[in-house]
Amino acid sequence: MNSPVEALDPTGAKLNDKPRYQQLADELRELILAGKLAGSNGFPTESVLCAEYGVSRFTVREALRRLQNEGLIARKRGSGTVVQPAAARGGALHQPLSNVGEILQYARDTRIAYDALGLHPLPKLIAEQIAVRTSGKWFRFRGVRLQAADDRPLALTDAYVIADLAVAVAQITPGRNTLFRQITEAAGLTLAQVTQDIQAISASAEIAAALDIPRRSACLRILRCYFDQNQRLFEISVSHHPGDRFVYSMHIDVDA
Repeated sequence: MNSPVEALDPTGAKLNDKPRYQQLADELRELILAGKLAGSNGFPTESVLCAEYGVSRFTVREALRRLQNEGLIARKRGSGTVVQPAAARGGALHQPLSNVGEILQYARDTRIAYDALGLHPLPKLIAEQIAVRTSGKWFRFRGVRLQAADDRPLALTDAYVIADLAVAVAQITPGRNTLFRQITEAAGLTLAQVTQDIQAISASAEIAAALDIPRRSACLRILRCYFDQNQRLFEISVSHHPGDRFVYSMHIDVDA
């Protein structure tokens, strides 16, 4: 395993504004979602993790506790730690969010191909819900995110990119997972901020058909706004997730 947290302050001080256990949890989560901690080798023991990352047993246990709460691992006395298979997680889309980088993690075990739908005015409902004034037309994309293992629908996503980025939009590859990463790379932008609003709704007939669920089923509607280094809103995404296929984990560290 690589050890990007190996330079952590041994006194327990924070580096990069994250405690040691959270940095370790982030690294282990990334390895789990990439499929690198399952299989014949098994999950590393607490002692191995302590030695590998140069951290205390308390730090390791707190990191593992977080991953267990997220449903990514199971811990049993006498049996050690094992990575939970996707089926044991209920086929859910696990999305821990504490920084922009972690938004990319949820795409690793899923796939999506966007259909380009051309230039359209921003839907009135979306324009009213965001706190930024918008005008003109936006490039619209739509796709259904699927579980990689069994093609189970996990989300219906509509994404909107400002018309000013037409050159970057022309370079988008439909089969790649994250539009905002493609846009920032093609346009030379820096993703500086993401805002997120989550709302519980009932699935409309259109949403239900796309997600293969009964009409009026419980859904989570997630609206994200992506801002560049100049605080320009360049992309908006609206995703609808079946209520039983999405797990959202947020870590809040309380300073003493």
